[in-house]
Amino acid sequence: METIKSRYGHLIGELMTHVPKEAQVSELNVYQEGARSILPFIDTIIDDYLDDCSSIEGLEHLESLHADASRGESCLLLMEHYSNFDLPVFHYLLRKASTDGDALASNIVAIAGIKLNEENPAVHAFARAYTRIVIYPSRSMQIIKEKFKDPKELYHEMKRSLSINHAAMKALANAKQNGKMILVFPAGTRYRPWDPSSKQGVREIASYIKSFSKFCLVSINGNILRLNTSGDMGEDILHHDRIIYSVSPVHDSKEFLESVKYDLHFRDDKKQAVVDTIMDLLEAMHQETENRCNG
Repeated sequence: METIKSRYGHLIGELMTHVPKEAQVSELNVYQEGARSILPFIDTIIDDYLDDCSSIEGLEHLESLHADASRGESCLLLMEHYSNFDLPVFHYLLRKASTDGDALASNIVAIAGIKLNEENPAVHAFARAYTRIVIYPSRSMQIIKEKFKDPKELYHEMKRSLSINHAAMKALANAKQNGKMILVFPAGTRYRPWDPSSKQGVREIASYIKSFSKFCLVSINGNILRLNTSGDMGEDILHHDRIIYSVSPVHDSKEFLESVKYDLHFRDDKKQAVVDTIMDLLEAMHQETENRCNG
């Protein structure tokens, strides 16, 4: 089994010379513009492991969403999450898809957890290729409490998390008003087959949907970077595979929320119910593609 580190150690060393040394996130650097100089290094790995039959289905829907964003609509992409290469491969296929693909890829801004910046220097280097707004995810709050036993240290880290998220919301408001499509992984973490809860959507996604006017769903079938059970992102396993991204037609957020309103009436946690509906739709898209490909 090969990892990026074991096969591409020489490439990573060169790649990291293009990345700012400072990985720590503060309220001053939550918006991180993608460094295009890093893309050729990552594209080399993708070229080696991605099957030539890989594709983006429903690209016309993404083009429609991009047109909405260009007209001033706030636009959201909600994507399944299986690996740290979900965005890199999507970005790669967009750039290869058509003459307009580069513009589509360049106008995607991903919401990314702070872990990508601060846990592993190599992972941080790869992440810096793509424009992101860095947040302190709600899932990380419990980790904070476990990590910082000293009350004073815990206080400072909690204060830092609030400061980062406040700045991130400002950056998000600016990006979505300036023709960007905001990409969010509604599960908030990569799916781990041994942990079914990792495919449950986080309730904050309901607030995203409410604050955007349009959105598309994106399912993913296939994965060239499999999770290592050790949990170390730097040790994820490379795998030759065909990947198919399926983009849904554009949804109007208000119409979508109205359409599920009746069902939510009987749920105690209405925000979670909205997100559960999104995850069900993504799963249905995923299964439809899988059945078609296997049929």
